[in-house]
Amino acid sequence: MRRPLATTLTCAALGLANLAASASEFPKFEAKTLDPDVGKVCYAVTLADVDGDGKQDVVAVTENRVLWYQAPGWKRRVIIEDQTERDNVCIAPLDIDQDGKIDFAVGAGWSGKNTGQLVWLSRGASLDEKWHVHLIGHEPWTHRMRFANVTGEKRPQLVVSPLNKSQGEGARLLAFSIPAKPKSDPWPSRVMNASMNRMHNHWHLDWNGDGIEDTVTSSQEGVHLLADTIRDGTSMTWLTRKLGNGASGDKPESKGAGEIKVGKLKNGPRFIVTVEPMHGQACAVYVEPKAGDKTPDGLWPRHVIDATLNRGHALWTCDIDGDGGDEIVLGFSDPGPGPIKGPGVFIYKADDTTATKWTKHTIDDGGMATEDLICADLNGDGKLDIVAGGRATHNVKLYLNGGK
Repeated sequence: MRRPLATTLTCAALGLANLAASASEFPKFEAKTLDPDVGKVCYAVTLADVDGDGKQDVVAVTENRVLWYQAPGWKRRVIIEDQTERDNVCIAPLDIDQDGKIDFAVGAGWSGKNTGQLVWLSRGASLDEKWHVHLIGHEPWTHRMRFANVTGEKRPQLVVSPLNKSQGEGARLLAFSIPAKPKSDPWPSRVMNASMNRMHNHWHLDWNGDGIEDTVTSSQEGVHLLADTIRDGTSMTWLTRKLGNGASGDKPESKGAGEIKVGKLKNGPRFIVTVEPMHGQACAVYVEPKAGDKTPDGLWPRHVIDATLNRGHALWTCDIDGDGGDEIVLGFSDPGPGPIKGPGVFIYKADDTTATKWTKHTIDDGGMATEDLICADLNGDGKLDIVAGGRATHNVKLYLNGGK
């Protein structure tokens, strides 16, 4: 039985809509537990067609395993177990060896000395076997990774963002190129930026429409865009532009931004959404200025739309209700100070094209200590669903979008 969506509001003074939106005006979600005990921590979730049947399967990363849940019945199957340095922390899907079947890059070595072990996984003779682990290299404090074509090569690169610096003044944002023989050849890398600290995440999109994917980052230093390059022979330099300062504070842990995603409003501008500071209590939205508008220091206007989170740790932007504009899907992992304690999964919908006021909808209040989440249509009904993985709740859940 589907339960009605609890539509709730946080502090109106922070920009959330002071409106009583009824559940019938926004999609209802049905929660389905895919795994009640995935491990100590579900560090990351992603989606991929693992078995090649045309359906997106759910993939979850835990401290010592990578698991996949086979659509449409969501049977749990093991990809790797105790084959990498503890803990696994991030994952990115791609057909790396170009055999027509999906592979995965994984960042491990998160606990202990934070060795940042970088590997990729290829399957065995059957999906019942554990997959093979191939070493790419090490980058200490590796925290997030994504495949994106940031160099203009024929194939995308594995872009890796460490949380903390291992050398120099900041964490090295690295782009690893896939070699012709990925199992045996070294993966050459380029440093895209090495000036930021506490870089919690990065995101890719073709910002300026030139066919090359650009990068936005969230760090102690704020929100930055890497959108243009200077080429000198085989070397490349990424030009970095600051778009926002993030949270202000006296200590490193109270400054800047943590999670980050990019969205677009219906018939309106592009926006960037962050959790501030890293593991922080605030959800902030930066709105792209209109062409010709001047802003102080060239920064985008910033609006805090919710300050009642606790350890905000997951963001996604997508058109949940099908009206042509993106919503913000957010998860935090610890009980918060506001009227909606959480932890859980929540959706924010912009009230207009200014993005200064948003209505908050509760999807899960207390049943998901969200560490990561991702959105996609998982049952083929044309509506976007949510997959989330938990920390203290140790679970993986699917939230099916039932529409309005």
